Amino acid sequence: MDLHLKGKHILITGGSKGIGLACAEAFLAEGASVSLVSRDPANLARAKERLRVYGQERVGTHAADLKDPLAAEAVLHAAQAAFGPVDVLVNSAGAAKRTPVAELTPQNWQDAMQAKYFSYINMIDPVIKQMASRRQGSIVNVVGNGGKVASPIHITGGAANAALMLATAGLASAYAAQGIRVNAINPGLTRTDRLEEGMAADARSQGISVEEAMKRAVAKIPFGRMAEPEEIAKVVLFLASDAASYVTGVNMTMDGVTTAMVV
Repeated sequence: MDLHLKGKHILITGGSKGIGLACAEAFLAEGASVSLVSRDPANLARAKERLRVYGQERVGTHAADLKDPLAAEAVLHAAQAAFGPVDVLVNSAGAAKRTPVAELTPQNWQDAMQAKYFSYINMIDPVIKQMASRRQGSIVNVVGNGGKVASPIHITGGAANAALMLATAGLASAYAAQGIRVNAINPGLTRTDRLEEGMAADARSQGISVEEAMKRAVAKIPFGRMAEPEEIAKVVLFLASDAASYVTGVNMTMDGVTTAMVV
């Protein structure tokens, strides 16, 4: 199936590793150009080296802390100077620190909203307004499933995720008339570097080893395994493409039916 992504400009926040990097590989394989955004220049350099096989002329990297709205705008201008207007925005940046509830402070709540919610909103805002002026574009937000299912070690991050899911649905409705689609994917456990931090917090809260925490978490997944980043990326690719031309305002759970619910 031709997803009509060849020649498109894809901006991926959090694109230097994990799900974001897997998305970059998937879009490049379809012939798109990608701009990767991350706070860490070293991670960006490693990502660019990994993507060398697709041709360096189709890969741009930009270091920025997206908690700063001015930094987000600067990155957008730089990316567009290289590859033109953004056709697809994929947000996979930022993650709120997982903290057992007894360790929470008001600052943790503020930090969580900055790390996850505002790091997305600060890029969505200028991009979606430009897309609206062209009357075309697609946004896919990668938002953890903690926004749908409360976890004692991820309450602050879950609250930020829930806010992002509401923003996803609300923006989809507000911009539908201008031809913009906005969707979100809600992954469950996925084999990325961030998983280790979550498992460590879970282990502390239960008084068990990280290995035991991982074993118990996987045991709850009917598939018997966690997701791979590439599996999430394939669905991002679909939602971003013309194949999903009538799909918008969706917050799609991808947790291996760990939470079997109607939404």
